[in-house]
Amino acid sequence: MKILVGVKRVLDYNVKARVKADKSGIELANVKMSMNPFDEIAVEEALRLKEAGNAEEVIVLSIGPTQSQETIRTGLAMGADRGILIETDELLEPLAIAKLFKHVVEKESPGMVLLGKQAIDGDNNQTAQMLSALTGMAQATFASEVKVDGDHLDVTREVDAGLETIRIKSPAVISTDLRLNEPRYAKLPNIMKAKKKPLEVIAVADTGIDVSSGLSVVEVNEPPEREAGVIVANVAELVEKLRNEAKVI
Repeated sequence: MKILVGVKRVLDYNVKARVKADKSGIELANVKMSMNPFDEIAVEEALRLKEAGNAEEVIVLSIGPTQSQETIRTGLAMGADRGILIETDELLEPLAIAKLFKHVVEKESPGMVLLGKQAIDGDNNQTAQMLSALTGMAQATFASEVKVDGDHLDVTREVDAGLETIRIKSPAVISTDLRLNEPRYAKLPNIMKAKKKPLEVIAVADTGIDVSSGLSVVEVNEPPEREAGVIVANVAELVEKLRNEAKVI
């Protein structure tokens, strides 16, 4: 079985996002970029499934600018076998990304597609579900545990009421949640080996997929700053402020 894993290059989660001066988006020039944390979990899970003998090959796929090759190389350094980059400088909607993933799925015929449940830049949480609908593959979202049983998968999902375990048949699309695993660090020898692993670059125009967007960003603004807290002298003063200023009692 092949496992196809989607990875996205995003602003590093430790970096504070800054809005551009013209409010057209987030400033990404000269800032640290890294693999989307949920996608890193997806790569780790694919590698664990391979190490357990449930897969023969792990393929890392990214859709984005040339710099996304660095993100793919990170996945290769973790242990993935090869990478694919669909190169584009356009800001794509989830539906366009799902269509491009379908293009690769039809070419590679993976038994499983692992995606992070969402990217921390857009927080859309849509691509996995759309890919499932486009391909007709079974889906399991928000996975916190994945077990392979022949041609079936037992997936434990995090839902509002707690944990839900479902049984689906492969091929399937699975989106990973935060508690699925703890991603490994790439070791230096593996980082060096990753430079020699195959990485196919495909121009988005060569896929024949229409990725034109029906949306445009009007304006991006930072959230309003919180007011500083106030220290009160006693309970009576606290109650007075809650009643008269906060109006919560």
